[in-house]
Amino acid sequence: MRNLIALLAAAALCAATHAAPPTEASINTLLTEAKVEQLIGNMLAGVTESVRQGMYSSLQGQTLSDEQKRTLDAVPAKFGQAMRKEMSWATLRPMYVQIYRDTFTQKEIDGLIAFYKSPTGVAFVDKMPAVMQKSQALMQTRIGPMAEGVRASMQEAVAAVKAPK
Repeated sequence: MRNLIALLAAAALCAATHAAPPTEASINTLLTEAKVEQLIGNMLAGVTESVRQGMYSSLQGQTLSDEQKRTLDAVPAKFGQAMRKEMSWATLRPMYVQIYRDTFTQKEIDGLIAFYKSPTGVAFVDKMPAVMQKSQALMQTRIGPMAEGVRASMQEAVAAVKAPK
């Protein structure tokens, strides 16, 4: 009986140690090593460019005056500015810290920090902007036709509802 109690106590201690929540300092180290702030900045720039491209592609090659181009170019710039304000690192960092704290243990954070400090981890982080840029470009080629199909389906559905029975 005494051995069983000792075993249970040891197991409880190991579980408590293993599941220790990560410290804010370790999470900040991980976020720095993973260059999350830079990735978010790149993502925001990519979203702004996607908005610009989407607007121009929706015009399907129409010739625009300089005034019309300036008007269109102002929209993604304003959108990008609003996104950068709402999604600044100062705003997002506390949310990331909480998400990581709720999701990972200290041991897992330590392992991730070790990975991101390793040559493979550094290469991963350094190449991630290119991966994201290429992914976004490929997604853009797929979203246009998909959006057209959705638009056509919506128009058909609206026409069917409005049609006399």
